[in-house]
Amino acid sequence: MHELKGWELSQRASQDPDDVRVLFVEDDASVAQMYRLKLELDGYTVDVAGDGLSALERARSEHPDIIFLDIGLPKLDGLALLQRWRKAGKKTHVLMLTARDQLDDKVKGLDMGADDYLTKPFELEELLARLRALVRRGHEVKDPIIRVFDLEIDTAARSVKRAGQAIHLTPREYGLLEFL
Repeated sequence: MHELKGWELSQRASQDPDDVRVLFVEDDASVAQMYRLKLELDGYTVDVAGDGLSALERARSEHPDIIFLDIGLPKLDGLALLQRWRKAGKKTHVLMLTARDQLDDKVKGLDMGADDYLTKPFELEELLARLRALVRRGHEVKDPIIRVFDLEIDTAARSVKRAGQAIHLTPREYGLLEFL
């Protein structure tokens, strides 16, 4: 079996579910176990974490190919966890699985680095289809920071710095700068 380095999708994570390791991060143990069993019956290898700190450790030790991440977690919420992973350069695909169904929540999750967002309740068939789509994508993750000389545009945070100093822009000014 291959050792995964840098959480990159390995050659083992092809279309064959037996080759894909999933980390299911959910604080409701009965829900997590139900989906774990369903995914394992489909041939996936599934690890479960019930809180943000456990997820941080499992992701480090188990090297998942895909992470299903709830937002409302004890100890460290899903968005903070996702932010840590992305700041650390982790490229593992993350699918947010949450009851938060407002547009602002979805946009925030995707802008922070989630690859996909699925609201609860959902059908198993849709979850499996999204899982297969993430596996097909590979791991070409775009850096959220655009650098031009000493100018840094953080597209995730929608902030701008020049020579390390924050530049305050109106939303329209920021949009224009990012476009250029």
